[in-house]
Amino acid sequence: MAPAWQLRPTLPELRSQYLAAGLWNDDTLAGFVGKASAAAPDLGFRIWSKDRPVKTTVRAIWERALRFARGLERHGVRPGDVVALQLPNCAEAAVTFWGASAAGAVVVPVVHFYGPKELEYILRESRARLLITADRYGHLDYLAGLADLRPRLPDLETVIVWSSDPGSPGAPGSGADQVAFGDLASADPLNEPVPLDPDTPSVVAYTSGTTADPKGVIHTHRSLMGEVRQLAAMQRPDDLPGLIGAPIAHAIGMLGGLLVPLHRGRDVHLTDAWDPTAVLAAMLEAGISAGSGATVFLTSLLDHPDFTPEHAALMRGIGLGGAPVPTAVVERAEALGISVTRSYGSTEHPSTTGSDPSAPMERRKRTDGRALAGVEVRIVDDDGRDVAHGEAGEILSRGPDLCAGYANAALTADTFDRDGWYASGDIGILDADGFLTITDRKKDIIIRGGVNVSAAEVEELLVRIEGIAEVAVVAAPDARLGEHGAAFLRLRPGASAPDLVAVREHLERAGLARPKWPEEVHVIDEFPRTPSGKIKKFVLREELRARPEVSP
Repeated sequence: MAPAWQLRPTLPELRSQYLAAGLWNDDTLAGFVGKASAAAPDLGFRIWSKDRPVKTTVRAIWERALRFARGLERHGVRPGDVVALQLPNCAEAAVTFWGASAAGAVVVPVVHFYGPKELEYILRESRARLLITADRYGHLDYLAGLADLRPRLPDLETVIVWSSDPGSPGAPGSGADQVAFGDLASADPLNEPVPLDPDTPSVVAYTSGTTADPKGVIHTHRSLMGEVRQLAAMQRPDDLPGLIGAPIAHAIGMLGGLLVPLHRGRDVHLTDAWDPTAVLAAMLEAGISAGSGATVFLTSLLDHPDFTPEHAALMRGIGLGGAPVPTAVVERAEALGISVTRSYGSTEHPSTTGSDPSAPMERRKRTDGRALAGVEVRIVDDDGRDVAHGEAGEILSRGPDLCAGYANAALTADTFDRDGWYASGDIGILDADGFLTITDRKKDIIIRGGVNVSAAEVEELLVRIEGIAEVAVVAAPDARLGEHGAAFLRLRPGASAPDLVAVREHLERAGLARPKWPEEVHVIDEFPRTPSGKIKKFVLREELRARPEVSP
């Protein structure tokens, strides 16, 4: 039985506005993919992988998806049923995603490196009837972990198993409720996708771990396809196809990897592992771009010894978002001839603001752009009152790509008001020209002895220290002050780590008030990250809280 989710309504006047402006239409996800593959049957589809590389066409993947859709029907999947998938970036992930949608299912993508704890929560809350998963991938044994979960997942009826062994077409089934992937993919194809109401749920995208439990964000076909059009409109006409490293279970991989290229008539390029050496080689081999998404994707390429002016020439326009974008990174890229634009969004409202490539560099460097077509943005104080231009407050937004709410109805009631405004929990400033600058998150403020310290402000200065590639400043417990700042630093290759004295001297030269200086410094090889590349600050905070409290 399909879940009875409580979707938030869209105001009639907004609905009419979005339809009249062409921001909404009647496309479903699968209907869009089918039309795109028919219009350009030679579009390329490529998985860049050390173990399972694939080079084929979008049309061929779509035909496999229609076979998979028929296989799902034969296993009892009906329109509105929930189908979850947990696969790395591979051809079968695209077949599953497009095929489940073609069968009329609501798709729940699960990040491939999530373990049993996250998987159980997502499957239980979404009430998934069917799961497509790998037998194992990397260090994770999915089936072993799943075996322990099954008794606690009464809604999960069938598991479809894909073999990660490059020499195997599909893992063997075990029992009536475990089926090999190849058994479904070999069915006779559907003639066309199952017709659906575009106002019904299409995808439930679970937020990627900046809170303790993920939140199931429900997107309808209208909001998801509205987002595809928003993202496509932000890209430059001469941008080359881009290689995407984020998993398709995340918005960046799903949209930038599997959907937006089809809207723009561009080849699909995905990789199952973000290896800068391999990415740089792939760029030259295929004449493609890379580095868009979270800042770490770009800096990992710029920092690599194999990076050359030839690579920079392929990176005509890079869009950064999903995590703070230091102005120093933008300046560095622009000095190499790479035009950078910043954007702001969330799983709930993926494209809230964005930069125009023709905007002055100062705007592109220091702001997150202006509200996109059909999007409205407000900045409010703690009482919900609009603040003046130039004043900081919480960002509220609404628009054609705003989600229909959460799987948890209580979260929907807490986060959206009756007029459809989404309370983001992010802090920003809107200037008189409508440009938005993200300054912090409500929960990302360090309260040191009663003084509020913006982590983003300190990070912006620390990343300018020579040899530092990336910074995260978080609150550490303090027996005297309540909290103090702790700076975690990731260094560029071969760089020496600055100590606390050097960090404070740098901040003093920058003119930062002394109470805002961090009081401990940690060098870290790799940050814990969400699938989009955002740093999981809550993990760093938990590590600090696990220690005995310290005083400066």
